Amino acid sequence: MWPILLALAFIALMLIIVIAGRPDEFTISRSADISVPPEKVFPHVNDLRQWKTWSPWAGLDPGMKSTFSGADAGAGAVMAWDGNNKVGAGKMAITESRPCDLIRFRLDFQKPMQATNTVEFTFRHAGGQTVVTWSMAGKNNLTGKLFGLFMDFDKMCGGQFERGLASLKSVAER
Repeated sequence: MWPILLALAFIALMLIIVIAGRPDEFTISRSADISVPPEKVFPHVNDLRQWKTWSPWAGLDPGMKSTFSGADAGAGAVMAWDGNNKVGAGKMAITESRPCDLIRFRLDFQKPMQATNTVEFTFRHAGGQTVVTWSMAGKNNLTGKLFGLFMDFDKMCGGQFERGLASLKSVAER
């Protein structure tokens, strides 16, 4: 009996050491070239009501409920959502908006797990097109570190960012 308990204790200790050694913060970032100037792309991100036309999560739950408050667009605009287990529930608020340059958000997830992250979109004019970069950064709490042992957050969220940027490109270039 003791050898089994010691083995389980050793495994638990090793797991705690591995989890504790994982990074305390994360950043996920993807970019896309969009063949229009920044002033044609920027409004699609800066107005949260327009997200339903290109967001990678909009199609995952057609019954998702979205509510809007605060400013119509730019700093102070807020969108809350509540949907199925694929989109969860949460709220995002634009905290900074510099026309055709940067949009920064505070992103609060409530379901399936609670987390607060910072999201940024940057818009860089480059030879007749716009390079849009979508990034998210946040703290890796114990749950996130444990979950990260089994799931690749960068691949999972990054894939969604890639799909969203492709949709944004399609919408902006129309």
